[in-house]
Amino acid sequence: MRRELRIARCGLACCLCSENIKCSGCNSGECPDKEWCENRKCSIKKDITACYLCKEECHKGLLNKIKPYGFTLFIKRYGIEELLDCLDRNEKNGVVYHREGINGDYDDFDNVEELISFIKSGIQ
Repeated sequence: MRRELRIARCGLACCLCSENIKCSGCNSGECPDKEWCENRKCSIKKDITACYLCKEECHKGLLNKIKPYGFTLFIKRYGIEELLDCLDRNEKNGVVYHREGINGDYDDFDNVEELISFIKSGIQ
């Protein structure tokens, strides 16, 4: 885990992304998706650094996917450091962020509360 890359504006875990060799995270200004990312544009417009700092309930852009939405909701409840600690522990215990392509163990949920429970426990 490259903890220094932290969490993207939308809630994706840049710190665990298998593409982080080409990307320094969305806040670096070097993100390859910065031109089309709806979450980046919206958070910049609202003058906040991430969607988890927004007071609105939102499913725009990547927040319509379970993983970034669940990570964002987790941060709102427990804080970013707690999420990073859980992701680090889970990775060390064999939880996979990206299996093939961009899907991994955190994508195997239909219910956000079950995902949040998995993040906290590392057990499905």
